[in-house]
Amino acid sequence: MKLNRLSDNPKARKNRRRVGRGNGSGRGKTCGRGHKGQNSRSGVALKGFEGGQMPLNRRLPKRGFKNIFGKDYVTVNLGRLQIAIDAGKLDPKKPVDPAALTAAGVITRPRDGVRLLAKGELKTKLNITVAGASKAAVAAVEKAGGSLKVAAAKAVPAGTVSKVAPAETPA
Repeated sequence: MKLNRLSDNPKARKNRRRVGRGNGSGRGKTCGRGHKGQNSRSGVALKGFEGGQMPLNRRLPKRGFKNIFGKDYVTVNLGRLQIAIDAGKLDPKKPVDPAALTAAGVITRPRDGVRLLAKGELKTKLNITVAGASKAAVAAVEKAGGSLKVAAAKAVPAGTVSKVAPAETPA
């Protein structure tokens, strides 16, 4: 293989359409836009417009609910912890907390806390501190001889105003 012989697969790259290059090109004069009408003019954006009919995104019912106070936990499986221990990234003798998991590269950032799930197998004794854990994960950690401490969520100090609280109107 030589660098000067490298090329793309046939038809892997398509040339862009060059409009307004004369009538012989097939895209001259009106450049494929036709005569008159809204789409022949510049500045037209008809995303979702269906000719006056109620657009599909407005015909369909709204679904679901977005909890603005919901916590965004990072999930970590027991099998992932065992892989990090086997690779030497996580020290089983030291306590395992969000800072240790971040340093080991198991998670990128702890967000609102780490939640431990039971997928995979844990063979090593660990002392884990997380924001939440499933019952099966707690049982698996205790079966391996370790301990699991569920840290309480950070309480909001009294007297602080939430960003999303509605402003009080004067009476």
